[in-house]
Amino acid sequence: MSDFDDLAHLGHVEMLTNKFDESLDFFTRIYGLTISGQDEGSAYLRAWDDYEFCTLKLTRSETTGVGHIGYRAASQAALERRVAAIKASGFKVIGWVEGDQSHGRAFRFEDPFGHTFEIYFDTVKYRHGTADKPALKNNASRFHHTGAAPRRLDHLNLLSSDVAEFRRFMEVCLGAKVTEMIQLDNGRIGGCWFTVNNKGYDLACTEEHGGGQGRFHHVTYAADQREDILRAADIFLENGVHIETGPHKHAIQNTFFLYVWEPAGNRVEIANAGARLILDPDCQPVIWTEADRKKGQAWGLKTIETFHTHGTPPVEA
Repeated sequence: MSDFDDLAHLGHVEMLTNKFDESLDFFTRIYGLTISGQDEGSAYLRAWDDYEFCTLKLTRSETTGVGHIGYRAASQAALERRVAAIKASGFKVIGWVEGDQSHGRAFRFEDPFGHTFEIYFDTVKYRHGTADKPALKNNASRFHHTGAAPRRLDHLNLLSSDVAEFRRFMEVCLGAKVTEMIQLDNGRIGGCWFTVNNKGYDLACTEEHGGGQGRFHHVTYAADQREDILRAADIFLENGVHIETGPHKHAIQNTFFLYVWEPAGNRVEIANAGARLILDPDCQPVIWTEADRKKGQAWGLKTIETFHTHGTPPVEA
């Protein structure tokens, strides 16, 4: 078994908010996630077809941004292989931590830019009740129309000052593959898109242009079709949510997107990534040049300036 087989998928993202009640209202009533559980510090949220108890852990904080990123291992043996590789990697090791309402104990470590990651295998699978019992047995719970109602967690984007070094971290510690990347004229890598399975990507890292450290760009949930994104735009408009950019289509990864800021300022995307899967076992990364990127998004829309500079937590002047 190769390193690439050790991790099953992106499991959950912990988001920090200094406006907990407002953020929770956004994610449930407007964005359309449901609460699986809650404790004194956090709410455990999931989309209607996420099989795990939690894919977004929303945590009370004095700041914003990402608390940690959780990946589920493919097996207990795979978890142990990854832990051994991380310990030998030279990257910062935090060690084993106890689980929470959503999963068992996990092994934590850090990238060079201050983002905390964890990997785990023992998880809590969502068990639907009578009220959300799906008509189709292969759905995790009943489809609902609350808010934008995305189907599942898709990916997240982190910011770093050295994407090449972040790439080394992802390859060494998580056994991830790069599927697409931006190669700038000055030799730097402007962005990398990573996968640990056959999805086009489950994590992206792009250059930090706002002067911050260990910052968060966005988290994304997937909807089934483009019309869901258009409907979400109207829902956000009616509820006074700040729509930053979209609906539109990324050239990179072909993603049809809509970006908004939740009440604490964290960027959130709802997207339709289509059916693009990486099935070629020896595929090479798609390389986008600086000239390619200057053309803008897929249909020529130039990327809004805040998309390059806004991240959480904000950088103090």
